[in-house]
Amino acid sequence: MGSIVVVGTAFVDIKGFPDGEYLAGGRNAGRVEYIHGGVGRNVAEDLANMELRPTYVGLVDESPLGRDVLEKLRRRRVNVDHVLTTPDGLGTWLAVFDSSGEVAGSISRRPHTYPLLALLEEKGEEIFSRADSVVLQADIDREVVEKVFDLAQRYGKKVYSIVSNMSIVSRRREILQRYDCFICNQQEAGMLFLEDYSGKTPEELRDIIVEKIAQEKIPAMVVTMGGKGSVYASLGGEKGVCPARKVTVRDTTGAGDSFCAGVAAGLTYGKSLAAAVETGTDLAASVITSSENVCPRFRPVELGLNYSEI
Repeated sequence: MGSIVVVGTAFVDIKGFPDGEYLAGGRNAGRVEYIHGGVGRNVAEDLANMELRPTYVGLVDESPLGRDVLEKLRRRRVNVDHVLTTPDGLGTWLAVFDSSGEVAGSISRRPHTYPLLALLEEKGEEIFSRADSVVLQADIDREVVEKVFDLAQRYGKKVYSIVSNMSIVSRRREILQRYDCFICNQQEAGMLFLEDYSGKTPEELRDIIVEKIAQEKIPAMVVTMGGKGSVYASLGGEKGVCPARKVTVRDTTGAGDSFCAGVAAGLTYGKSLAAAVETGTDLAASVITSSENVCPRFRPVELGLNYSEI
C-alpha cells in the first residue's frame, strides 16, 4: 500500500477569540492561540488522523516554529522525508474571530514554494511512483503545479485540488481539466466562473456546476456551501446535494481542508463521488466544533475506506 501525497504549504495560524461580542475597531478581551495551519499541512495531518500515512511535500523555515511543525507531523506518522527547510518556507496567518466563530479579519504572509520544483525534479519518481493519489494545492507556484501534473500523468495518479487563493487559480483555467476532482467553496466557485452564487440554493448551484464542468471539461467538481452543505457533479453524470451536519460551530478554520481530505481519501480508497462527499462532510463537522485546524482521530474502517496498511 502506498500513500496519498499532499503538495502544499505550511503556516502557523495566530488566532484571536473574544470573550464576548466582538467589537470591530475596539479593544476586545479574549485569548490568542498559536496553531499549526496551511492548507497543505492541514490536509496531510487530516489524512494522518484517518491513519492513512500520507506523504507531505512542502516547506518549513529554520525557526523553532518551523521545527515544531515538522516534529508534530512526524508524531502523527506523516512521511516528511520530502519537506524542505528554507528561509521563507513557513507562512503566517493572523486572524481575529467573532463570537460566532467566523473570521472577522485576517492578514497572511505566503511562503515561497518555488524551491519545491528542484525537489520534484530530483525526487519525483520516488515520490509519485509509490503514491495512491495526489492532493495538490492549486495556488502554489505555477511551475510546481505543472510539474506535479506531469509526474502524476507519468505514473497514472489521480489529482485532487485544495485551494487557498482562488484569485491565483482563476488565472490558470486551462489547467482545471487536469484535476480528477476540483474542490472549492461557494465563494471561490463564484470567483472562478465570474458569477455571484451567494444567493443560490444547493439545488440551483448543483445544476450550475453540472453546466460549468461540461463547458470547462473538468472531470468532477465539489463545492461546499457552509451550513447549506455541499454540491457535486461529474462528467460521468453523477450529481447531487449533501446536507451539512447539525453541530455547534466554534471555529470554522480548517473545515474546508478536512472536507477535501475526506473527499480525496474516499475517492482514492473505493468510494463513489457521492459517498466521498459524505466522508468529507463528516470530517468537516468534526473540525468546526473545536478550535483545532484538523479532524480528530478516525480509523479507516469507521469511515468505510478500503485501506489497509502494509
